[in-house]
Order: sequence, then C-alpha cells, then structure tokens
Amino acid sequence: MNGSAKVHGILLFPRGKQGWRAFVLRWLFIALVVSAGGYYVFRMPGRTYNQPLNPLTGDETLLRDRLRGHVRTLAGEIGERNVRRYGALEAAAGYIEKELKGAGFAVTDQVYTAEGKKVRNLEAELPGISTPAEIIVVGAHYDTVPGSPGANDNASGAAAVLELGRLLNGRPLARTVRFVLFVNEEPPFFKTGQMGSLVYARRSRQRGERIAGMLSLETIGYYSDAPGSQHYPFPLNFFYPSTGNFIGFVGNIGSRRLVRRSIEAFRRTTPFPSEGAAVPGGIIGVGWSDHWSFWHEGYPALMVTDTAFYRYDYYHGPQDTPGRLDYDRMAQVVAGLARVVAELAE
Repeated sequence: MNGSAKVHGILLFPRGKQGWRAFVLRWLFIALVVSAGGYYVFRMPGRTYNQPLNPLTGDETLLRDRLRGHVRTLAGEIGERNVRRYGALEAAAGYIEKELKGAGFAVTDQVYTAEGKKVRNLEAELPGISTPAEIIVVGAHYDTVPGSPGANDNASGAAAVLELGRLLNGRPLARTVRFVLFVNEEPPFFKTGQMGSLVYARRSRQRGERIAGMLSLETIGYYSDAPGSQHYPFPLNFFYPSTGNFIGFVGNIGSRRLVRRSIEAFRRTTPFPSEGAAVPGGIIGVGWSDHWSFWHEGYPALMVTDTAFYRYDYYHGPQDTPGRLDYDRMAQVVAGLARVVAELAE
C-alpha cells in the first residue's frame, strides 16, 4: 500500500516513516501554496489607519457640505431615477451637467437608446500636460434601482466624482483625467449592452484609447464603529476586520498593480482606515459596479466602496435616504481620493 492506509482510494493516515514524510511534505506544500496565494491576493502596501479620526479641516468641512448638498439633491429632491422614472433620470443628468460646468468643465454627452428612451453618460475631461494620451477615468453611476432614492447607492459616488472634478480642475497633471457619470448601472441593465459604463468602455476600446486605470466610486457614504457591523463573502471573512469603519479598494487579479498603487497612496496621505484586495472577479460582489465594464474591455479598474450590502442594511431599499450617510467620514475619504487620483495621473 505504498506506506499508507487507504479506503476506496482515500488516504486515511500514513504508515511508516516514508509514509509520514510524504504526508507531511504534501501538506506543507499545500499550506505553502495557500499562503503564497493569500499573500499575493490580500497583502497590500502600507498599513491601515487605526487611530481616532482627526477633526475635519476647513477645506474638508466645505467638502462635507458640498457632498451633502449633492446627495440631498439627487436622492432627496429628485429621488428614484431610472428609465422607468425618466423625468427624474433626466433631472439628475441635468443637475450633474450644471455642476460640472459650474466647476469649469466642458461637458460631453454620450447619448444612446435604452428601452426606447434617450439616455446619456456625462464626461468632463482634464487634459494631461505631458502624456495626455494616457487616461485615468474616475466614474460613478447616477441611476438608482427601482424603488430606492439611492442616497448611498449611488448619489454618494456621483457626489464624490463631482467634487473630485472640482478639487482637481486646474491642476497640471501629466495624464488626462476624465470624470464620468454613467447611466444604467442598475438592473435590468447591469452587465448588458445597455449598461452605461459598458457602452463607454467599448467606445474607448474601439477608439484605441489608453486607459491606464479606472476608479469606480460605489456606495462610499456609510461607516460604523460597531463590532460585527462588517460582513464579507467567503473566504474574505477570514482576512478582513469585522468592524465597518473603513473604505475598501477592490479589484480583480489583473488590476492588482492599480489596487496596490491606489491604496498605497491613500494610506500614505490620508489618516483614515482602508482595506484592499485584488481577488478573482467571480467572488460575489467584487464585480458589481462600473469597473466590471472596464475589465470586460481589458482595462485595469477597481472599485472604491464601503462594501454596500455587506455593511449597509438599507441597500437597494426605500430607506436608502440622505440622512443615513456619514458626511464627515465621506469628506475625509474624498479628500484622500483626490490625492490618489493626482498621484495616478502623474
């Protein structure tokens, strides 16, 4: 029996010195492979911030108030916004266009038809100085799932894109930065040919555009210091904290370099808790936003998120309202993301 005992071909226990040696070496090899894989996937540069948060600076206070104003307009005054409430969807697009123009941008529409209605992505561009053909895309969707006002999902991300544009406009950056607000991220359009970000990413690929990285801002407004407030899909629950007080940087294996560079810049410049992972895109929730569209077209992309339904009880529901969000922490995150985008564009 080759130094081991088997039943129906299954190893029960080793027999003899040779059997034990082979048994131990086999499991050491398996442990080494698992450890190496875990290190590759979960190990991120720098350390997460674990001290009390600093008070907001004057600039962060202004940023907080502007973020709150955007969310209140999109989720409070306009509310549910999708093709089934087309007037509200167009009102949201009009508000976004007005805000981008107010920040000094020319705004370009990408118009297409979905369910017989004209819908649009909106783009504002900050041209690069020395390598303008290389592009960083910062994006978020502005539509909502039916039945929800969508404060966290995703007025929070849309508000952040607007404010990142305002914060970075006029800065001399090497690469071009595009601020894009996508339509039709939510069902029934998600991962279909009518998903706004997929329409956009496909056009970029057809044009041969060199997108060096895409950051999808998705549900970034909810934080909790309560133990047990954070959950994960298996097996991520073995590697990350159970308190939902951090912002997450999540990408697939192909986007690992972008994830690592982004979280390193965030951790170095921003005193706020952060976690990162570059994991297989098939894990539940990992690809559930507009970054998926850029993966689909072969571009590196990541999602910046508070992890949505893994933390936020009001996800996709009628109680996803502006009063649920933590605008102080959201402002600190967005201020940090401005520094990340600036570094990625250098």
